[in-house]
This record gives sequence, C-alpha cells and structure tokens, in this order.
Amino acid sequence: MFGFRISVKSVATLFIATLVIGGAGHLQAQVSRRPRHESTANRKERIQRIIHDTYSHRYEVAGGGGYLRFRSGETLQKNNEVTFWMTGTRYFNPKLGITADIRGAYGHAKVGNTAFNIPNPQISQYNFMAGPTYRIYSRQKYAVSIYGVGGAALGKFDTGSKGIPSSELHLWETGYRPAFSVGANLDYNFFPNFAMRISPTYVGGLYRLSPNDTVTSKGSIQNNVGFNIGLLYRFGRIK
Repeated sequence: MFGFRISVKSVATLFIATLVIGGAGHLQAQVSRRPRHESTANRKERIQRIIHDTYSHRYEVAGGGGYLRFRSGETLQKNNEVTFWMTGTRYFNPKLGITADIRGAYGHAKVGNTAFNIPNPQISQYNFMAGPTYRIYSRQKYAVSIYGVGGAALGKFDTGSKGIPSSELHLWETGYRPAFSVGANLDYNFFPNFAMRISPTYVGGLYRLSPNDTVTSKGSIQNNVGFNIGLLYRFGRIK
C-alpha cells in the first residue's frame, strides 16, 4: 500500500510539474504588444481576439491538490482528507466538453474508542470518473464551468488498521464501488493557454459495510464536500 501511494503521488507531482513547464514554454508566444494609445474600438476588438484565442482550444489538462470532508463509516464522524486530482477535457465547441477525472484522497478515520485500543487508522480512496463539462461564463481573465462525472471508486479501509478487519471498526468495506461528483471550475487566466483553477466539489459514494459488521444499516450514499486547487494548461484548436 505504502509503495502504491508513493507511486501515485509521484505521478501526480510529475504531472503538475510537466503542466507548469509546458505552460511556461508557451507563455511568451501568447503575449501581444499593446499600442501606447489604444482606441476603445481597438481595445474591444483586441479583447475579443484574446477571448476567442483562449476558449477555442480543443484540449485542457489540469491537476493539483485539495481537501475533502469524508464519511468513513455509517456511524463514524467525518474526517479530513488531503487529495490530489488530475483531469483531461476534450472540447467539441467553446462551451461543451467531455472530461476524464482521476482523484486520490488520504486521511485518518475517526473510529473512536474501541476494544482494540488503536489510533485512528489511515484510509484512502481513488476515484476514476468521466462526464460532461459545460462552460457557462467566459471572459478575458475569468471563466466558470460546471461538470458532472461518474464512475468507480476504490476504497481502502483496512490497510492501516494493523490487520484488524474494517468490519470490526465499523469502516466501509474495502473494494470498488460506484462514485459520482458534481462541482464548478473557477478559472483565472494568466495567459490564453495557462490558468489557475479552484473547484468547489461534491463527491458522492456508495461504499457499504461488510456483511460481518454488527451495525444494523449496511450503508447509504455518502455525501462528501471539499475543494480542489491547481493549474490548467490548454492546447490544440477546435476546427
């Protein structure tokens, strides 16, 4: 588990570094000289060109980190988790695209006092989702889009409990389960092809309790909220 987690984090770090380097290498090409005295008409025309240049890109890749409040068991308190995320979006027009979304989250479940007398065990989840993205607001410096994605989540709830089964701690059962997420992307453009992104997000999960758990209810939809923050790079052109 430890080796896998380090590997996933390393891939995420490499992805973000590549994003920054790739964006920086194209920034100079995006800078246009402005005339010293610019008429209102010329200014509006220039801004429209920049807007078109920004949102006519065919592809976006983005990545970063974040925070999630996660429900780790039917009767347990929510716990804090740190996250990483990576997305890739293919736009069919300046507004509508399809997004592939990968996320990871790490935290310590609040199991409380138990007969096993162990500290709160580490848990993790990995989400693999896809779905539509729709840009509802686009200006020279700002853009807002909304998205809805769904897919599968791999929850690991008994790897940090020193061999104690998750059912004994009333944690969710380890394994793959359906997951979905909706949220908004708030982009601030440094250049037409390079931006910062902040995303308030809701993550829904369908983890369940082990059949061996003594809790009467065997699980329900987990409603988790948080936010992501990172960098965005655009490339290619919509024909």
